[in-house]
Amino acid sequence: MSTNQPSQVSAAPSGAPVEGVPDALRRRTILIAVCVALMAVIASVSGLNVAQPDLAVAFGASQSTILWIINIYTLGLAALLLPLGALGDRWGRKPMLLTGLTVFGVAGVVAGLAPSAEVMLAARLFSGVGAAMIMPITLAVITSTFPAEERGRAIGVWTGVAGGGGVLGMFLSAALVDAANWRWLFVLPVALVVVAFVMALRSVPDSRERSGHTFDTVGALTSVAAVAGLIFVLQEGPERGWTAPATLLGLLVGVTATVGFVAWELRRREAALLDVRLFAERSLAGGSMTLLVVFGVQAGIFVALFPYFQAVLGWSGLLSTLALMPMAVLMMAASSLASRLTARVGPRATMGTGILTAGAGLALMAAMVSVDGGYLSVLPGMLTMGIGMGLSMTPSTEAITGALPGERQGVASALNDVTREFGAALGVALLGALLSSGYRGAVDTRLAGVPQGVADTAREGVANALDVANQAGPRSQALIHAARESFVDGWQQAMWAGVAVMAVLFLHLLAKGPRYATPEPAEHPTHEPSDATAP
Repeated sequence: MSTNQPSQVSAAPSGAPVEGVPDALRRRTILIAVCVALMAVIASVSGLNVAQPDLAVAFGASQSTILWIINIYTLGLAALLLPLGALGDRWGRKPMLLTGLTVFGVAGVVAGLAPSAEVMLAARLFSGVGAAMIMPITLAVITSTFPAEERGRAIGVWTGVAGGGGVLGMFLSAALVDAANWRWLFVLPVALVVVAFVMALRSVPDSRERSGHTFDTVGALTSVAAVAGLIFVLQEGPERGWTAPATLLGLLVGVTATVGFVAWELRRREAALLDVRLFAERSLAGGSMTLLVVFGVQAGIFVALFPYFQAVLGWSGLLSTLALMPMAVLMMAASSLASRLTARVGPRATMGTGILTAGAGLALMAAMVSVDGGYLSVLPGMLTMGIGMGLSMTPSTEAITGALPGERQGVASALNDVTREFGAALGVALLGALLSSGYRGAVDTRLAGVPQGVADTAREGVANALDVANQAGPRSQALIHAARESFVDGWQQAMWAGVAVMAVLFLHLLAKGPRYATPEPAEHPTHEPSDATAP
């Protein structure tokens, strides 16, 4: 893949600094810097969801435009991860990180001051570009800086922030919207970016690939088209319809570009942007599949949890987000502990334990959820799921980054991030569709006596049913109860489907999961002489 060889590391007594490795204090500072940068990116993925009505009023925009303001960030981020991760390997990870933080911060300021929907769309797109520079580099800095014996713990912290940071970001966003207005949503990411920039400028060492091959421009362009096309389909399919011309065109572009990308990368072999032959290895394939499913299920769960808290239980957005915090805290704690468990029992056992635990959490929610049971009927399942997802995410991430050499850690990290984004989009589309289908099938049998127009609106969703319930006359309370019960029925259908997916993934891991410790990336890629060694 690269002509760069890992630098030789001389032996040193225990506790003594090793040549080319930052000292312990600097390593902690590096970890904090990249996690703060990652938090800014993750918080911006879901932050605007809590302010959709405010945005519509501020800009006089349609629901379709508001969804584009939210989704264009994720689309730009996912589409550019692979090429920008590879450019970071060549250009230098520190310059790429600092550039990304600058682009992201400036775009966040413009978004917070945006006078129109068009300016907001452009700002969100550039925020996605900046995020695509930041996200793969944060993990690549960890894998290329930390020594092997500490790398797993550092990756565990990173995966905890990546998994639980979205919930924390939503909570803080909801608090800002309630306390001030939607423009304050951009204060938190911009503040995090400023902190991360200062810390990264002072502490993060530079590392880069020295390759004898030209940059894979064709592979980069086809990867952008493939990811953008497929993510577009998953985002727009539920809104426009799966057979709408725009959806089918996106699917055609995505599938064609994916086939072209694979064929081209097989031809390029060692000079490829991403050597797709590596997917034949257990570590890369097992880690990617696990992350895809886990993040898909997590995103799908949030699709069900928020309407349950808000429409069924009648909670505010802030209280609904706060209700997710116990799950996020356990997920982050389990992510940090997973590296120690992996070192003792191996990645396959740790990933399998996490998948079984997460599946058990889904089953608990499906079996126990009810309208009358309230929050306590879903809390045990949420906590169990948080532990399971945390246990499975860290070894999966290590499996992906360990499958590529140290000089290609930007690409490895980007692949990890693309897998997460695909999983989240797929989970929202599929579990969301199952939830909607289950709701409609259940509510149809409970609309007897409800006026036709009100019944048609009620079939669209539980929030729609509650909105028009006062038009149902004497049947208004019955309609509210029917809508809430039907939502729970749809919830259970989606959750049991998630349990089935988890079971299939567990069997796949038993048969094809990594059996031994994942391969270590090269210990220390080439650093800039003035920046690599701790004082």
